[in-house]
Amino acid sequence: MANRASGSISVLDAASGDVLGAHVLPDNGEPMYVTATADGSRVFVGDRANSQVVVFDGNGYSVIGTVPAGAGVFHMWQDPDDRQLWVNNDIDNTATVIDPGSLTVIATVPMPADLVEAGYKPHDVVVDPTGPFAYVTLVGGETKDWVVQFNTHSFHEVKRAAVGLDPHVSLTSANKYLHVPAQNSDVVHVFQRRSLQLVTELAVPGAHGAAMSPDGSMFYTTNLPGGGADGLFAIDTASNSVIGSADTSFVVPHNVVVMPNGNLFVMHSGGTSDKVTVHAVSAGAPVPSEVVEVMVGLNPFGLAHVP
Repeated sequence: MANRASGSISVLDAASGDVLGAHVLPDNGEPMYVTATADGSRVFVGDRANSQVVVFDGNGYSVIGTVPAGAGVFHMWQDPDDRQLWVNNDIDNTATVIDPGSLTVIATVPMPADLVEAGYKPHDVVVDPTGPFAYVTLVGGETKDWVVQFNTHSFHEVKRAAVGLDPHVSLTSANKYLHVPAQNSDVVHVFQRRSLQLVTELAVPGAHGAAMSPDGSMFYTTNLPGGGADGLFAIDTASNSVIGSADTSFVVPHNVVVMPNGNLFVMHSGGTSDKVTVHAVSAGAPVPSEVVEVMVGLNPFGLAHVP
């Protein structure tokens, strides 16, 4: 887990939430988001301060090396087959595509020129495990933002769709949808992800964080500006309906991830925040129920499951 204001990552036990260790980024780094290889042997941390990705060994958490990215490192996502790691750079208005095995840059993908000219910047990203596509959100609009579909072979834009303001993205191999929560429009858009045809829109206040359960049956989003009241929403991905919400003990429920054991972790962000909350979810009780709070570094931001 990345502690943006502390310049470190915390390693938490996926079962108990206990802090197992903390590791400082080199070069006074600013950690943003985290991904890991499918076998857990490598952990990748986006470093905004140094325009790079720091690579940790997934066992002892020593630094293996770094890979250059663009200016403004923000969200990142890795496909489950470890072929490509996409890193969005919101100052350069590009995405850096990295080979997680060789630790080399495969491509630098420019964002659509007309959207950049209009003031949009890349923000969130997800890579489709079922087809040759990556989806990047572009933010900065006054009335709408965008999600853009890129081909992961040619790295060219394929399609785009207008969405609400401050969008994030999530998907699962269990279905053909793309879920796009848009915080400042209080909505979750659901698209057919190949065609980017709109399926439905769900009213969810402050919808920000985006995470799927491991089996793809549930989508969870956070109500970031809600102050903790109805801080988490559970959405059934078969019916694409909101089935319930839960409060969180702390404000600014930001990013969320669901572990294979059923624990759901929520980062509560902010410059002086040092809290992560752990919630129980299951097939029989998919609406989160808070179990424990954990103290970590300052401004917990991105989190990933390391097998």
